[in-house]
Amino acid sequence: MIKVDFHTHTADDPQDRIPHSTTELIDRAAELGYGALAITLHERQLDLARVAPYAASRGVVLIRGVERAIEGKHVLLINFSRATGRVRTFADLERLKASESGLVIAPHAFYPAPSCLWRKLDRYAPLFDAVEYNAMFLRDLNFNDRAVAWARAHGKPLVGNGDVHRLRQLGTTYSLVDAAPDADAICAAVAAGRVRVEATPISWRDAASIMTDLLAWRLTAGPRAATKPASDSTNSSQPESA
Repeated sequence: MIKVDFHTHTADDPQDRIPHSTTELIDRAAELGYGALAITLHERQLDLARVAPYAASRGVVLIRGVERAIEGKHVLLINFSRATGRVRTFADLERLKASESGLVIAPHAFYPAPSCLWRKLDRYAPLFDAVEYNAMFLRDLNFNDRAVAWARAHGKPLVGNGDVHRLRQLGTTYSLVDAAPDADAICAAVAAGRVRVEATPISWRDAASIMTDLLAWRLTAGPRAATKPASDSTNSSQPESA
């Protein structure tokens, strides 16, 4: 079983201000026993060529990914080519899935935010391979409950993800995947349902601290105002062509 997170962000992200670099994320994941990570920047797929060898040296497989806004709703596109840059509608997503193998995950599907899928998940259910169980939940407040019910009703697997914007978010909720340490094998295993979610609720104090931190960065500087270089090793995030 491989410990995996399919939803992480780094300082390469073009929209959100993230304080940790790609290599810092890899280092922390290795410390926590992760075998694979998908780095899912908003609207941009990270070029893994320069960081994959470093990740391999730490025992971590990197999986291509992007968190794409499709008709205004966030969708995780995992292990696809840069053709994800042309996906703007659910019709585009259907064409992408017909032409490539990859994994489509519904992130934070029923959380109270305009970018969450909600009814779009019902309308486009066949396009989704898995549903996220998001790490931002409390013992007595859990927006994942509806996602669990939806996944069960539609025969879709759940994947545990950190939605990591700060390193301290990594490790409380994750996926255990029954697969070889290879991106294609991991994604195929999830699609086949060979995945288990491990999830631990966070405290109200931790939730408040994380949300305050995220909001403070946005209020003081706006999205992705001047930050440190995207990665210790390389600025390897490249725009996706239209």
